[in-house]
Amino acid sequence: MSRGFTREDDAQTPPIIPPRAALPPGTPNYVTPHGLELLRTELATLEAERALAEADHSNDTDRTHRLSLYNGRLALLLERLGSARVVEPAGQPAKEVRFGATVTLRTVRGGKLGFERKFTIVGVDEADIALSKVAFVAPIARAVQGAKLKQQVPLKLGPQEEVVEIVAIQYSEA
Repeated sequence: MSRGFTREDDAQTPPIIPPRAALPPGTPNYVTPHGLELLRTELATLEAERALAEADHSNDTDRTHRLSLYNGRLALLLERLGSARVVEPAGQPAKEVRFGATVTLRTVRGGKLGFERKFTIVGVDEADIALSKVAFVAPIARAVQGAKLKQQVPLKLGPQEEVVEIVAIQYSEA
């Protein structure tokens, strides 16, 4: 295509780099050993993709844009990796909900009585609701952290409040 049909500032538009999962300011970046491995795998994948983009000279404008995107994503990932604090779930107190715990809750008041939900408390980059992995900064995780086995805890779910009982706490590789 002729340069006459492109705008000069198209090549200058910086790429939009999607942010990483939110981590509140001043909050340590806790990760499980599995979460750290996921971050390292992501780093290796991004570096390989960037190397392929560097080698592709078929369209220099597109190449420059892609490299800017990869470099931005890598910078964010390296920052997250550099701040990671690994927490071994096996080292947590067995009868108290802490980072790395797989928790089973049962509704005892409000909502559906007897309804159970089970989730694992993990780092923000490892969180995946489809896999029942909840970030330690999520409201439900904060509500139950520090609770002991058989303790009842109030949960505010939107406009509703329900009381849940901690019926099981397990620690294993998340």
